Amino acid sequence: QVQLVESGGGLVQAGDSLRLSCAASGGTFGAYAVGWFRHGPGKEREFVAASWWSAGWTTYADSVKGRFTISRDNARNTVYLQMNSLKPDDTAVYYCAVGRTPLSTAQTMGAYPYWGQGTQVTVSS
Repeated sequence: QVQLVESGGGLVQAGDSLRLSCAASGGTFGAYAVGWFRHGPGKEREFVAASWWSAGWTTYADSVKGRFTISRDNARNTVYLQMNSLKPDDTAVYYCAVGRTPLSTAQTMGAYPYWGQGTQVTVSS
């Protein structure tokens, strides 16, 4: 069973950058699609970004496109979410998840059976 641990969250100011990490054990990212989701105060959990490098696709939510980048380090079995030009509206608990999902369902939470515990990102204005 895959276990995921996120880290890297914190309190930053608007316009700052932050890099989140998602470390995996019990499996390698190459065998799965990796998704990032977030749950902001008073909002529903929403899709942020996903990639399945072996399948050759990456996708982002419109709200983060051009500001966030998902990447991976195979040697460390870690996936990153680089977040630039952060806005107060990006404040949320960020979760990574893995699953064998095609691009067509990459934005669907139910497509990912394995989830981390989340890391808090707070962006002040």
